This record gives sequence, C-alpha cells and structure tokens, in this order.
Amino acid sequence: MCQSISAQQSGASQEAGQGETADRWAGLTWENGFAFYEEDGKPCSQTGVDVSDHQGQIDWQAVAAEGIEFAYVRAGSRGYTEGSLIPDEYCATNLDGAKAAGLETGVYFFSQAITVEEAREEAQMTLERIGGRQLDLPVAFDHETVESPDGRANKVSRSDLTACAKAFCEVIEAAGYSTIIYGNAHDLVRLDLSELGDRPVWLAEYGVPQPTLAAPIALWQYTNEAYLSGISTSVDLDIRFTNVL
Repeated sequence: MCQSISAQQSGASQEAGQGETADRWAGLTWENGFAFYEEDGKPCSQTGVDVSDHQGQIDWQAVAAEGIEFAYVRAGSRGYTEGSLIPDEYCATNLDGAKAAGLETGVYFFSQAITVEEAREEAQMTLERIGGRQLDLPVAFDHETVESPDGRANKVSRSDLTACAKAFCEVIEAAGYSTIIYGNAHDLVRLDLSELGDRPVWLAEYGVPQPTLAAPIALWQYTNEAYLSGISTSVDLDIRFTNVL
C-alpha cells in the first residue's frame, strides 16, 4: 500500500540541506518523457495535462489513448495590465470532452488579483464556468508574476497575495469544491503557505529529474513542451501523487 508521501516529504524537508532528497524521490522513474511514482512496486501516480484555449480544439479520445489520466482545464484569467476578467472559451468543451474520454478533471484560474474583492470575483467566474459539474480534482488558484513591467499584480505584498489566495479558496470551497495552490518556487514564496492551512500545493518546475521544493506537493508540472496526439500545440505534463491527492 502507498504510504503518505506528504509524511515522507515533511521529514525529508528537514533533511534536505543534508543531501537527503534522493531518498525522498526514490520511487520516481521516467519512461519516454513521462514521470511515474511508485512505492513497494505499487503505482502511486497518474499522468495528466493542463490546458487552456491556447491549445485550441482538442481530440480528448486521442489524448486518453496516449495514457493521459487527468486534465486540468482553465476556467479563465484576469488581464495583467487592465485587470479585466477573461473567460476561457474552451472551458466547457474541454471539461466535457475530457470527462467523456474517461479522464478525471480539475479546473484552474489564472489570477492577477490585487485585492480580496478581486479574488472573490475570480472565484465566482470560476464557479460559473464550472457550471455545477462534478470535478474529480481540486480547483487551482494560479497567481504568477509576468515579465511585462506593466504587470499590475507583480508587486502585490505577501500578506495581500495570501489574503487573495485564501479568499479565492474560501469562495470555491463554500460551493462544495476543494482547492489547491499552484505555482513555481518563485510564485509560492510570494505566499505565506502556513496561512493557507492544509490546502495542497501544485508545483511547476521544469528541467529537473525530481522536484527540488522542500515543502510537500500533491502535483508536479514538470514540462511545458510535451507533444501529444490530439493536441496541435505543445502542452504541460503533470504527475499527480495519488497518495496525497
């Protein structure tokens, strides 16, 4: 039976400075560009993608045939300069198509909220885009800095950003869905994760053989340059640690 990797990671995080992270990820293997995780010979992971309208029309049956088991679908985003809300035009199509192909589904929102009120507004749009569908995976709060110097949320304070994340999650959870926090190491350090309770973390980190973040994670987005049948553009690949999430 799979042990809790979160417990393993908690212990490992205390020893990470002593070069012990290899033991932490001893069950992580790679095959044809896909990451897998197991314990005692038992699979403890799933392979997934996360998509938005940037991928255009997707043949989800073809994606499933590639061995993809779950999909995160973008509900919408907030503009990083003017701050307007932008629904993802393929959200419903992707959710229904992935589900029909047998994939488990989750939703994320690309936030640029700078106030609690904006974060709640983003959560409401996310719920509208979900449209009452049953989801298998938590709704993800995705707040990132942008390269443009005009990024309206690039300099939001740690306390304000943490309050935004918490407000977004609370609205989603009040509607009966669970939540998760997405980001790379830079994004996550902008948040006070201790203030976000036991909400799981979805790490984005590319070009490494295993995650390097000391904190426990439930999902790992390990590339944004995968190519799969059924998707005409490059796409992100993720591994879900099923003994955590």
